[in-house]
Amino acid sequence: MSKVYKKTSGNGHIALYLGKRDFVDNVDSVELVDGAVKVDPAGLDGKKVFVYLACAFRYGSDDLDVIGLSFRRDIWIQRVQVYPPTGASVTKTPMHESLMKKIGEQGCPFSFQMPANLPCSVSLQPGPNDAGKACGVDFEIKAYIANTPDEEVEKKDTCRLMIRKIQFAPSSNKPGPKAEITKQFMMSDKPVILEASLEKEIYYHGDPIVVNVKINNETTKVVKKITVLVEQLASVVLYSSDTYTKMVCSEEFAETVNANSSFEKSFQITPLLANNKEKRGLSVDGRLKDEDTNLASTTLSQGDKEMQGIIISYKVKVNLTTGGGGLLGGLTGSDVTLELPLTLMSPKPAGQTSQLRPRRGGEMTSEGRSPL
Repeated sequence: MSKVYKKTSGNGHIALYLGKRDFVDNVDSVELVDGAVKVDPAGLDGKKVFVYLACAFRYGSDDLDVIGLSFRRDIWIQRVQVYPPTGASVTKTPMHESLMKKIGEQGCPFSFQMPANLPCSVSLQPGPNDAGKACGVDFEIKAYIANTPDEEVEKKDTCRLMIRKIQFAPSSNKPGPKAEITKQFMMSDKPVILEASLEKEIYYHGDPIVVNVKINNETTKVVKKITVLVEQLASVVLYSSDTYTKMVCSEEFAETVNANSSFEKSFQITPLLANNKEKRGLSVDGRLKDEDTNLASTTLSQGDKEMQGIIISYKVKVNLTTGGGGLLGGLTGSDVTLELPLTLMSPKPAGQTSQLRPRRGGEMTSEGRSPL
């Protein structure tokens, strides 16, 4: 094993070991979270050792907790007792075998199977003056010494490591979506017909997005400008369901389409986190410590199963600005807008499999080295 992530408790009596910190959600199932705890029985004073895996939604920074309120809500949590052994069988995985060789006889293996309807790791980009951990969805493994699994535990009796639940783009890439809108203007008996399509269904972070635009302008108006933009929709499902929309890329093209004429062209836009560093609350892929990341990936779902946390989707919008023509000239000017769903993800490493079904949203530290 090339890397082992280790965190030791303050009292030195237990240590948490993981072989990796990224666990892949394949839409219909999630990779098993397997690790081990090294236990020094002499330092337990008759207590037990437990491990939990929690998926939590953090909606406030730690520095705001001034009156004892928690700004963190557990979406899902599972606990196991690893010492003394309970007699429950733990299926040994290759990861367990590798870790146990390193730890020795004091190692206690554990494993967790996350359900498929948990959200992926997502962080909300903090503002310039924000302190503490970023808001968002995170996953934490904690080993601790206690008499019972849910009692309050002193910090010196715990050790924890953050992990990530991530999704990758499916390997199959189908043709992209296509849409058409017909807009009738006041005092005009003929419409503007706008058609747009994407070349493919899935785009990787950092790749240019090609938007094919066709315009049939049967009116007396002039299309003065074409704007192509990408919006991120973050559906926050906790106590209620709210959707927050943030523009992550916008390009204006000084193309004109005269009255009673047609137009066809492909435009390229590239949404990048680097161009949105100042946008507080923008959703980005979860990160461990302060490493680089990218815009949050589209959330893929197995279906309509209830999912809490932050669900990400994107859409491309094409907007035509019209004006002029007719007796009233610019007074009857109006915009024509068309939307397309966009799937924006990271490429899948070799050996991973998943099926594509974008989730509906809108319409559509001493913790060791980072593995990235």
